[in-house]
Amino acid sequence: MVGAALGLAALVPMQADAAPEQRASAHPWLQLPGAFFLGRQAVTVPHRVVDVVGGEWPYVAGQWVTLRVSRAGRVIETRELALRASPRGNYGQFHAAFASPGVGRVVITVTHSATPALAAFKQQRSVTALDTHVGFGSRGLFVSLIQQRLAALHFYIPQSGRYDQATGLALDAYHRLLRWGTYQTLDSRTIAALLNGTGAFKVRFPGHGRHAEGDLSLQLLALINGSTVDAIYPISSGKPSTPTILGDFHVYSKVPGYLPDGMFDSNFFYGNYAIHGYDPAPDYPASHGCMRLPIQDAIWVYNWLALGDWVDTYY
Repeated sequence: MVGAALGLAALVPMQADAAPEQRASAHPWLQLPGAFFLGRQAVTVPHRVVDVVGGEWPYVAGQWVTLRVSRAGRVIETRELALRASPRGNYGQFHAAFASPGVGRVVITVTHSATPALAAFKQQRSVTALDTHVGFGSRGLFVSLIQQRLAALHFYIPQSGRYDQATGLALDAYHRLLRWGTYQTLDSRTIAALLNGTGAFKVRFPGHGRHAEGDLSLQLLALINGSTVDAIYPISSGKPSTPTILGDFHVYSKVPGYLPDGMFDSNFFYGNYAIHGYDPAPDYPASHGCMRLPIQDAIWVYNWLALGDWVDTYY
């Protein structure tokens, strides 16, 4: 979200009847801090507010700009905005906000007509409001946006651009974190929460350095460096008759591949208790005491954890 680069020019004192050649040259910029970016493409969702921030250098008092918001070639909003002095007074700035009326590309154009004191300028940016109606198997920019936002909140999610099993698992883990239940679909509440950056895994043992925390109340496993969460995964811990042991332990053995009982890429941390892959790894406590992971997640967890790393389990 970087606007046009700010230039440098000398500000020549102006008289009320200044000739056109005495006007200050304008060096404008325009940003969309309320949008999201996939590569260089600004995107949002319908009806979500997008902030527009812009200005020009140098600051000249008494100047106005016209902001026009258009969609499919039709102007949907026009505003006249005064250029206000920045805190240091060296450039003029303005701020506005609008909400996209629906799916499609929205163009924001800011123009300033030449005055005796400041030359004319024009800046333009666009943002695309994406269709949010997706499901398993869907591809496209909105799926990429959801995967980007899940990754920003530290959920393990390959950026495939496809609504696949990994996306469903990450959404399930996100719903668990928010205590919204266990489901792998997108609804309007989930979309709004993701775009607002709602939700964070609360680290309990930052002093354990590189470690894993199993929050059994949430059925989540987090891989953590100090107080920084690296990745979050959904787990299935011990069922009521064979609960997962609680406490602070260390990885004492790592066994790659499959064991005869179906455990995959196992990180043992106490006796026969391990973090491992297993099929199935349902969205409720079902194991014999281990912390089960979906097979595809277990590979990454196995490669991340090292012998001697802390493993902390709690409710």
